[in-house]
Amino acid sequence: MMRSGGLFLAIAAAVAAVPLALSVSGQPAASPPSPARPSHAAATSPGRVKLAPGRELTVVRPDGASERVTSLLNVPRRMAYGDYTWADAGVPAGKVWVRVDLGAQLMSVFRSGQEIGTAVIIYGAPDKPTPTGWLTVQEKRRDHYSRTYDAPMPFMLRLTDDGVAIHASAVLSGRATHGCIGIPDAFARKVYDAMNKGDAVLVVGGEAHKA
Repeated sequence: MMRSGGLFLAIAAAVAAVPLALSVSGQPAASPPSPARPSHAAATSPGRVKLAPGRELTVVRPDGASERVTSLLNVPRRMAYGDYTWADAGVPAGKVWVRVDLGAQLMSVFRSGQEIGTAVIIYGAPDKPTPTGWLTVQEKRRDHYSRTYDAPMPFMLRLTDDGVAIHASAVLSGRATHGCIGIPDAFARKVYDAMNKGDAVLVVGGEAHKA
């Protein structure tokens, strides 16, 4: 988990790299190492870091639509398994999208260009990898139970036809999934309530399993 030092800089670096990678190969770029804090980022409150005008980050979708990031949450600690932060007060209503970084084991939720939530995740084991690229919320079920794996999957947001989803899970060291993205229960409630069918999820990384 890479989020510490007051700013999740890995998001900034990787988000900036995604448009070029998508335009060349249709696949998202892996996240590079976290760089030093950029001079154009300024903490405007204890909980948020605003990017200066003209230096915001833009993610381009395969359909040509774009998502702009203007501020990130200021998380002043190294996040551990089960940790999450949610701070959407003052953020305007708008369409929500999610970015999942498998390499860093972190999820970020954005609304109206601002990050409103972040959490440590677990994801697919090497023999059941989590798919990468742009995905879409196809179905929502608050109290879903998987017959395939005989297990509850609360606050389920299905992303693929074969059942890969975001859902509440026990986010612990050494845990993995059968391809799904597992997030802490309290965070999953918030993500479920914030997202709708058709909302976008960008999954990057995944070269090595770190759970």
